[in-house]
Amino acid sequence: MQPDQVGHEVTGWLERRLPAGWFAGPPEVAVDGEEILVVGVLPDPGGDPLPRVEQFREETREQRMRLAAELQRRWRRKVSWGVDCGGERLLFTTLSIPVMTRLRLAERRVLDTLIDAGVARSRSDALAWCVRLVGTHQGDWIRELQAALVAVRKVRSQGPDP
Repeated sequence: MQPDQVGHEVTGWLERRLPAGWFAGPPEVAVDGEEILVVGVLPDPGGDPLPRVEQFREETREQRMRLAAELQRRWRRKVSWGVDCGGERLLFTTLSIPVMTRLRLAERRVLDTLIDAGVARSRSDALAWCVRLVGTHQGDWIRELQAALVAVRKVRSQGPDP
């Protein structure tokens, strides 16, 4: 099952199970092949959001763990939680998945320059920094590409079976 389809199903599943009042509206659900990330909005506390976030995290821990266990069994992906509060996004637990890549000398030099400049501690950190930078500065393009992929999957699913 494709991540966008899982995300839609998980959103509906959560709507039926999340306790009323947890979030100020339905949570945002992001899915890939390994993880389901659920992020809800907490009401703005009007000051430092951290105490409100910590309170929510502690008060909901057992219920979130039970929901996560059910989600993990059903969709075979790890579940992570987070909140948006007071203009800040705070993630409680998220996966960090190793990714293998092959880089040529010129590409490795880019990563090594980031390390030498103190931007990153390692090539892994440097590569993650580059990915975040592209995501930030090319966000609209990435979103258009993701939407196009959804359309491609839909067309493929309507075609003949191989």
